Amino acid sequence: MKKLILLFTLAISTLNHAWTIDGYGDYKFEVLNNNVYMIHGPLDEPNTKNHGFMNNPGIIIGKEGVIIIDPGSAYSVGRKVIKEVEKITKKSIIAVFNTHVHGDHWLGNQAIVEKYPNAKIYAHPQMIIEAKNGEGDNWVNLMTTLTNGLTKDTIATYPTDATQHSQVINLGSEQFKIHNPTIRAHTNTDIMIEHINSKTLFLGDNGFVNRMGRFDNSSNMHDNIKVLQYATDLDLDYYVPGHGSSGNANHAVKPFLDYLLIIQNEAKKGYEQDLADYEIKPIAIKQLTAYKNWHGFDEQFGKHIGKMLLEVEALDL
Repeated sequence: MKKLILLFTLAISTLNHAWTIDGYGDYKFEVLNNNVYMIHGPLDEPNTKNHGFMNNPGIIIGKEGVIIIDPGSAYSVGRKVIKEVEKITKKSIIAVFNTHVHGDHWLGNQAIVEKYPNAKIYAHPQMIIEAKNGEGDNWVNLMTTLTNGLTKDTIATYPTDATQHSQVINLGSEQFKIHNPTIRAHTNTDIMIEHINSKTLFLGDNGFVNRMGRFDNSSNMHDNIKVLQYATDLDLDYYVPGHGSSGNANHAVKPFLDYLLIIQNEAKKGYEQDLADYEIKPIAIKQLTAYKNWHGFDEQFGKHIGKMLLEVEALDL
């Protein structure tokens, strides 16, 4: 009976002290797989209501300490993430992985380094270069603008350790393997992080669930397809997208992969028929009814058709 009372008290305490974001709900680390915990952030763009928070911070609790994947979009968000870590363990954060250069995933580094100055931060070597050459400050300014100054205290805090494809990183009791099999996918700075112990893969923004991502000039949609096929072939137990809910490959990889394959197929057929992107769009959309409620679909769908068509044309030249 005492044990039941204690568990009930802990549950109430956690609920009362949850990280609450008005209009979005409560956010806390929840078990995904063994010693892997996730917070699945809001799907909206950074704004004043969500204080810029929109990604999926993950943690792995090892014997020697905590490893965190993508600590968030700002100094303030990183501090909130640390508080949520401290609710489930008193172990120090010993390492961080940043999946790519987009600041909504890594500007929380500042809070981690402030409290845990010895923590190593791992990232793709090109991410470190680009972040230091201006992308970090660009993202700080963008987040400050989008949140109307709520994240103004953020200072770009860069990764310390460059990774390479197939590298295995031992962090005490926990092993991680780095995957970046192509030069470009969502960006040219992507890494996917496999937690070997639990057979979990953190996809970064190579993967989305219930949300559409953008493809900028550093991306390659054909290679994003290859990366997701590669990830599926790893045959792991759990997959964590950069945005949206985690699960097995059928839940967290296949839907976005299927979307990209439809876009690719229709762009190829349109190119063969000498169609423009705006002519391909009404044909392709008939096959994409399952995605119309994904956040950002209306904004990104036409852009995706246009970029894929350009890539198809370039491959034919």
